Amino acid sequence: MSVGTYAPKPGAAPLGRMITAQAVFETKMLLRNGEQLLLTVIIPSLLLVLFSTVDIVDTGSGEPVDFLTPGVLALAVMSTAFTGQAIATGFERRYGVLKRLGASPIPRWALMCAKTLSVLATELLQIGLLTAIAFGLGWSPEGNPLSVLLLLALGTAAFSGLGLLMAGTLRAEATLAAANLVFLLLLIGGGVIVPLEKFPGPVASALGLLPISALSEGLREVLQHGAALPWTDLGVLAVWAAVGLGAAARLFRWE
Repeated sequence: MSVGTYAPKPGAAPLGRMITAQAVFETKMLLRNGEQLLLTVIIPSLLLVLFSTVDIVDTGSGEPVDFLTPGVLALAVMSTAFTGQAIATGFERRYGVLKRLGASPIPRWALMCAKTLSVLATELLQIGLLTAIAFGLGWSPEGNPLSVLLLLALGTAAFSGLGLLMAGTLRAEATLAAANLVFLLLLIGGGVIVPLEKFPGPVASALGLLPISALSEGLREVLQHGAALPWTDLGVLAVWAAVGLGAAARLFRWE
């Protein structure tokens, strides 16, 4: 045996490996959490099946599944990027997990990148499952897939920024209550299940400026009506993304 074969080599792992390992860990923790699975997978799937097969809400002309699928995809993005991430990060902050991670070799910006990758991985699983269910219900999508990806990316950025802002500024218990309340309110008034046209004019106009409404309507314009790029909805999402991520970067407290 040559000298130095098993000599220790202290030091941090390569940055890419640290981000990947943290992202895998975050994703596993998310998928093992029963409450998070309820929000991210079970509720959107049940809503899609229920309202597509039972005539409860008037979704206008055409098949209900064609109207509902874009809204449920938007709901899935919100449940993971906003609600789930806000609650998980809020309690990590309360119990000192973020403080300890911030003192580890992985930079804080890299930790945020790992959390973002975890959100994206979870969304891929959600969208794959919901798309399979929708096709089984007779969904007939139209439009450009690249436009869909752009909407989903901007929606994820907007909701992620808002979720991190809430988790980094409020107490964990307040984050838990507020995130779930916002989820329920936007499910009802965000154009996910009930068309915005069903609300009074001024109310519908105000609701249309919400990120969930912009994402739902934008996806609907592309997937149901075959629009190229819904610029108004993209603009609303871009503004929310800039405001949310900017405020989170400035106001987020690690302790």
